[in-house]
Amino acid sequence: MITALKYNTQLKRLVLPEYGRNIQNMVDYCVSIADREERTRCAHSIINIMGNMFPHLRDVNDFKHILWDHLAIMADFALDIDYPYEVIKREDLYLRPAKLPYPQTRVTHKHYGKFMERMVQEATKYQDGEIKDQLVSMLANQMKKLFLTWNKEVVDDRKIFDDLKLISKGRIVVDESQYKLTESKEILSKKNTNNNKNLQRRQQKKNGK
Repeated sequence: MITALKYNTQLKRLVLPEYGRNIQNMVDYCVSIADREERTRCAHSIINIMGNMFPHLRDVNDFKHILWDHLAIMADFALDIDYPYEVIKREDLYLRPAKLPYPQTRVTHKHYGKFMERMVQEATKYQDGEIKDQLVSMLANQMKKLFLTWNKEVVDDRKIFDDLKLISKGRIVVDESQYKLTESKEILSKKNTNNNKNLQRRQQKKNGK
C-alpha cells in the first residue's frame, strides 16, 4: 500500500491550484467521457461544485462566466461541449492588456493635489449664488486641511484664499469677511486625536495577536 502512494510532485501539474487536485481529476474524467450529452451534464455538475467552493464571490459580475473559462483552461481546451458562454480561447490566454497612458498633468500646488485642483476648476463653472458659495467654502476648508497636512504650522486664511484664486486662474476671488474657515488649531487638534486613536487601534490589534 505504501509503495502505491504518489507524491503530488509526481502528478500532473495543476493549472489552477486554487481548485485542488480533486476538481482537476473531475475535469480530466469529464474530458474522457465519450457521450456528448453525458459529458455536458458532468461539466455542469463540476461548475456547481466549483461555485460552491467560493460562495463569497457569487455577487461578482460574470461569476458563472469566469467559472466556465476556468473549466476550459483546466481541460486544456479539449472539452467538447456546448458552453453556455463564449469561453476564453487558448491564444487569448497570455495576451497582455493594452498599456495605459500615464497622465502628464502638471500639479502647480503639490500639497493640495491634482484632484483638488480639478475640483476648483469645476467650481469655476458654477454661476454665482448660494450653491457656489457653499462649494467654495468647502473647497477652501479642505485646502486648509491639506495645507496643514504637509505644513505643521498655523496658516493664515488669506494664504488659502490667495492659492484658491491662483489655482482658479483668477476666476474665484474670495472676500475674507464672507468666508470663515476652520481654525488651524482645531484642525491640528482633530488630526492629532485621530492619529492617537489609530495608533491605539494598531497597538490593541498587535496585543490581541
